[in-house]
Amino acid sequence: MFDIGFSELVLVGIVALLVIGPEKLPETLRAMGLWLGRLRRSFTSVKSEIEREIGMDDVRRQLHNEAIMDEMKRIEREVKNTVHPPAVTTSASPDPKPAATPPTPPTVEPTPNG
Repeated sequence: MFDIGFSELVLVGIVALLVIGPEKLPETLRAMGLWLGRLRRSFTSVKSEIEREIGMDDVRRQLHNEAIMDEMKRIEREVKNTVHPPAVTTSASPDPKPAATPPTPPTVEPTPNG
């Protein structure tokens, strides 16, 4: 979600230490943790309430069943193709052209050495 690395966290910690001070920093971090926990619980409860109202469980169940049915159809096609492979189609022309024969090399007649 947020792209925060270790170096950014260290920088924020140093700035917080300088601004808040070493005496009040643990107390402030504890208060921030409590507020973040309350905020997370509030979002979770709102999310679950909205999902209940729109019937998200039914939608998830239906999508899961459709995915299973698609997988079963794919497996059935693979089995049919393994047991009865599809016929190879040929060209629709009535008279296929005969294969071309390679040209014969010219014959060389011996000349009398004379």
